[in-house]
Amino acid sequence: MNTARILVVDDSATKRYLLVSWLTRAGFAVVEAETGGEALEKLAGTDVDLVVLDVKLPDMSGFEVCERIKSDPEYGVLPVIHVSAHAVDVVDKTQGLNRGADAYLVEPIEPDELIATAQAVLRYYRARQRAESLAARMVRLAETTLAINSASTLTGLLQAAAEGAHHIFGGPVVVLAQTFDGDSLAAVGPPFVVRPWSLDERNVAVGSLVRTDDAADWDVAEWSSSVAVAAARLRIDRPPVYVAVSSGENNSGDPVLRQLAQAVAAAVEAQRSYDEEHRIAVTLQRSLLQSRLPDIAGLNLAVRYEPAGAQTEVGGDFYELTTLDGKLLVAIGDVAGHSLHAATVMAELRHAVRAYAVEGHPPGAVLELVNRFMRTVLPNESATVCLMTLDTHTGDVRLASAGHLPPLLRTDNGVRFLQPRGPLLGINAPRPDDLRFTLPPGGTLILYTDGLVERRDADIDVGLNALAACAAEVEPDLNAFCRRLLLRMAAADQQADDIAVVALRRES
Repeated sequence: MNTARILVVDDSATKRYLLVSWLTRAGFAVVEAETGGEALEKLAGTDVDLVVLDVKLPDMSGFEVCERIKSDPEYGVLPVIHVSAHAVDVVDKTQGLNRGADAYLVEPIEPDELIATAQAVLRYYRARQRAESLAARMVRLAETTLAINSASTLTGLLQAAAEGAHHIFGGPVVVLAQTFDGDSLAAVGPPFVVRPWSLDERNVAVGSLVRTDDAADWDVAEWSSSVAVAAARLRIDRPPVYVAVSSGENNSGDPVLRQLAQAVAAAVEAQRSYDEEHRIAVTLQRSLLQSRLPDIAGLNLAVRYEPAGAQTEVGGDFYELTTLDGKLLVAIGDVAGHSLHAATVMAELRHAVRAYAVEGHPPGAVLELVNRFMRTVLPNESATVCLMTLDTHTGDVRLASAGHLPPLLRTDNGVRFLQPRGPLLGINAPRPDDLRFTLPPGGTLILYTDGLVERRDADIDVGLNALAACAAEVEPDLNAFCRRLLLRMAAADQQADDIAVVALRRES
């Protein structure tokens, strides 16, 4: 308590000497000023905790000085004790207290009375400082928690947590967690970087704790003192998450530090669970997609599949190219939703399409049978599919659609979207006849899923027009053409859905 710095303001050298002597002997650091103006100047450049202020000053009254102190946004919370040998009646005391003073002492003043009053005022002042500091930290904690839960990757999550911890506590910070694969990553700073680093893990039970470690145990950062470490563990089969900051009277055991570690642990656990589901789903989806295309004389074939991103849930996009009875069967589709479940529905749908096609049904009949299958076995699901057969010798095409985006046909006469009609799968509605046409020699047909042309901030017609413009010229190598389509159409920062593209050209 007595390590505080006190500014004594009095124009009487004798009286100021007494006040300074009493306070210095009590252990306080003391700064002196003779006038109100000098006192205000020293406040701006000195770390003062308390002002002992005479009411009668040569340049302005102590009441006015107190009001200026209390109205200043920088040091307006400083406590002020008025002392006076002249303004001693009740009216003076009332005015002083009403104009901002925290205490009012009338001379003659006893040394013990002055020291006890200073200590009492400082106790309240420091309690208020702690409360305001805690409130400010709670606000920063809420902001940090929002940033943590908004992160889409574990690396981004750890960096947001470290930056937030630095904003709350200051000084160096380390946030440590394990990935789904068991690798330890630490966000260290400032400046903040995420790097591999592991800690000799202590036995941390399920729950949370705050402890003090030696700086040597956390040599990944530069510390000026010991380290306050909050550890949080949500499940016994998961490793703990650590948040380490510089130790001090406001950090060790701080509830905000503990709550921050708990928030990080919850976000990391959610990220781990998501990574686990995403990895399973991607593995399943890629295993179900066709890896080799049929080799057919007179036809050039190319496919592309582009997931929306490493941290986006997998979707139900699929494609199929196979030969049946001398004809090429081509299918492309998209199951509603983005999840492991959508990927499994996609697998069932793709197998159903192939099974009914093998039986010899034309495209429209296949879609009718698949729709019946879905409404019976998967009544709560829906999907779009475009299905066609191509006679590899004549170029005759028979095409049916179940609510899918229109295929794009590019010939020497230009580009145009075909307009097959049909309700999406999962709906009980009549299906129109198949669309029949001939793919001329040199003609290119492009089938795609909605991720190629749909954007959240634009109408789908904008994407369709852009696709038509891109397909005005087709490279001799269809693989190069598909790569260009994805490069032009699927900007990485806007792609929110998986993309499947099938391109086929009948050679001249």
